[in-house]
Amino acid sequence: MELTIRKMSDERALLIRGGTVVPMTGRGWFTGDVLVAGNRIAAVAETVQAPAGCATLDAADALVLPGFVQTHVHVVQSLARHRAEERPLLRWLRERIWPYEAALVADEVDAAARLGIGELLCGGTTSVLDMGTTHGQDVVFEAAEAMGLRFTSGKAMMDLGDGVPPGLTEDTDASLAESERLGRRWHGAAGGRLRYALAPRFVLSCSERLMRETVGLARRHGYMLHTHASENPDETRYVRELTGRGNVAYLADLGMAGTDTVLAHCVHLDDDEVAGLARLGTGIAHCPGSNLKLASGIADVPRLLAAGCRIGLGADGPPCNNRLSIFHEMALAGTLHNLRHGAGAVDAWTVLELATWRGAQTLGLGSQVGRLLPGHLADIVVLGLDAWSAEPVAEPADVIVFGMGVENVRHVVVDGRVVVEGGRLLSEDAARVRGRARAAGTAIAARLGWS
Repeated sequence: MELTIRKMSDERALLIRGGTVVPMTGRGWFTGDVLVAGNRIAAVAETVQAPAGCATLDAADALVLPGFVQTHVHVVQSLARHRAEERPLLRWLRERIWPYEAALVADEVDAAARLGIGELLCGGTTSVLDMGTTHGQDVVFEAAEAMGLRFTSGKAMMDLGDGVPPGLTEDTDASLAESERLGRRWHGAAGGRLRYALAPRFVLSCSERLMRETVGLARRHGYMLHTHASENPDETRYVRELTGRGNVAYLADLGMAGTDTVLAHCVHLDDDEVAGLARLGTGIAHCPGSNLKLASGIADVPRLLAAGCRIGLGADGPPCNNRLSIFHEMALAGTLHNLRHGAGAVDAWTVLELATWRGAQTLGLGSQVGRLLPGHLADIVVLGLDAWSAEPVAEPADVIVFGMGVENVRHVVVDGRVVVEGGRLLSEDAARVRGRARAAGTAIAARLGWS
């Protein structure tokens, strides 16, 4: 089929030409083209006759997919990577992550955010839900705005907690006020590419009042809600001792549930909590790499999918995974659950859905990204097939989930803008980003007395 675009607006046009297009509108693929006009997809077809002067990206011997979506990351934690090893969750937080976040100054927040965002973009991730730290969130949004990521984020909110350092513990009213200010400043910025999410860290660091008022604030302004829940056995037990309820059930009691809410992890759930997540449409971020690294457990994704839950994938933070690679999470999601449920427990196409349109639905973006459809926002990734592990080429989902990594990312387009071309970051000086991150990471490690 040949599709000719006879009339286009004055907006920039881009043709991604001659690739194997995997639109994620089903489980099929074809050789063809994708045309972008402005920030939206204009056509997806076997042949598109683009207008004169249209820019092109070569997709020969490559797969063309919707950009990957990650439903839970912490870009500000990037400078603590490789410095928080061999600890379970609560010790990891108290001994490394909270002291690190409390010690960050604005320039270090910026260096950390740019390192994380650069890694995400070069790894083919185009949309994320991120949780920041309690201070410096303007700087994080400025980095995302400049570098071109589709970014939903919010400052971490914490007004109590055992082992929380003074630099992170907030006055409840001040935390709410600052979150509201940030939301007014950033929600809908960059033409809608940036959104705000209210982010109380987790039950053990947030008062009931903070949680309840956060829910009210989110619903008044249309912000997302984002927190951690039922990640670790000790955390889940302490929450039950404090509240008399399971972690997810307690959050639902406070109103932190529904299609505007994403709970990271959800490893330790009872049957009623699973049913409630499905009934209310609460989003779940499955983070298998982090859960393994911190010995937190394995979220039962086949059980959650069978119940009808909304699920996406996330790498979590660099210090509890050591990479922000969607490919790492896909490979784990496609293999880890075989231990409990048998081979093929989560097939490759389902994993790829979790990393694209299912993740987009989890973030409330399902009508905008996650599929290659005319009218959708132009968030697109091109994956080269010239790696050893891609041969011999077979069904795209199997190749991507089990045979690919970030090294296969050739081009990345976000909101119609090419941000990675030929594997090279265009929206920032990559050498400068890495150099600043290395210097800042060394400085903060010395300040904290980390060897």
